[in-house]
Amino acid sequence: MPKSRSRHGAKPEVSPGRATLAAACASLVGIGLARFAYAPLLPAIIGAHWFAPSAAAYLGAANLVGYLAGALLTRPMASRLPAPALLRGFMLLASIAFFACSVPVSLVWFFVWRLLSGIAGGGLMVLAAPTVLPWIPQSRRGVASGVIFAGIGIGIAASGTIVPLLLQQNLALAWDGLGLLALVLTAVAWRGWPARSAPAPTLAARAKIPAHSPLPTTRLRALYVQYALNAAGLVPHMLFLVDYVARGLGQGLDSGAQYWVLFGLGAIIGPVLTGHLADRTGFGPALRLAFFIQAGAVILPALGTGTAGLILSSLVMGAFTPGIVPLVLGRVHELLAHHPSAQKQAWSTATTAFALLQAGGAYGLTYLLTATGGDYRLLFVIGACAFALGLGIDLVVGVSLSRRRFA
Repeated sequence: MPKSRSRHGAKPEVSPGRATLAAACASLVGIGLARFAYAPLLPAIIGAHWFAPSAAAYLGAANLVGYLAGALLTRPMASRLPAPALLRGFMLLASIAFFACSVPVSLVWFFVWRLLSGIAGGGLMVLAAPTVLPWIPQSRRGVASGVIFAGIGIGIAASGTIVPLLLQQNLALAWDGLGLLALVLTAVAWRGWPARSAPAPTLAARAKIPAHSPLPTTRLRALYVQYALNAAGLVPHMLFLVDYVARGLGQGLDSGAQYWVLFGLGAIIGPVLTGHLADRTGFGPALRLAFFIQAGAVILPALGTGTAGLILSSLVMGAFTPGIVPLVLGRVHELLAHHPSAQKQAWSTATTAFALLQAGGAYGLTYLLTATGGDYRLLFVIGACAFALGLGIDLVVGVSLSRRRFA
């Protein structure tokens, strides 16, 4: 069977399907495992007396700081090094970090390796999808993006099932097991990256681009702020869901891990569903619906809705944790359809904004949790406010630009 061609007629060195698989493995390793496997490990780290509860929570946030650094550093690095080499290097770094964390030498040692794993995750987020998506036909990019970022959900679900099993042996083995899994996924992705960038648009394609089409600066800036607020809204579930169930509700680690599996199951299907929705409705309307649903789902644990509310909240927030990514990436491409050369830089900026408020939110909410003596419900209320503000900004900017257009 001949390999698929891009919309410009060029044939990539690997099939689009294999390249999509490589990018999915990258999101699985860099985000799904390197970041989210820490949540079910957190109560065990505290229980094994590796670190005090406050220190263990801050170590979780170290990964988010690294993610910010990775988002900032990757674009300059990509201008000097081939994308496949960087992607392989980031996946190897994330894998090695797991093995390093199996030995709690000191708080500094652990912090550095959690930071490095975050750098790897940020780099993979910035680079993997943009390296692959130009080779995917335009009509299938929403679904392809969903498949790529479903790797995050697979990692979450895997961590929720594999980690408790490994913890039955010991905590160090859990870290080593995750490292081995990451190495296997790195090997699967190794030869799946296109060796060169997608070709520039043909003269015929360029002729369709308006000669003096202005950049949609206002909408882009609003999108960066919305994506950052979305990041803050995700923090309560990302970092504290398992700990809230296990220690806050007193239901134990096994029960907390079960909700984390639900979170992961939602995360597996979420990106594919949101990508499919966006292919049908457009990315703008899909993004507004996402903010509305998340605002309602994140606050359910704070309302005391019991088991049913926790199940629904875990599934929905799990779905949108990676599901928001293809929506924002697609919205960037949608807004810059007439400026293809600006798309990668805009996505890098969006990822940086996301990482900045996610890291700030992680440290801020960790401090707040400690200062309030463990008031988890307040964290979920703050998350709902972040999503509501993101939706409000989208609506205000849309109305303002419409009035200006018809004035």
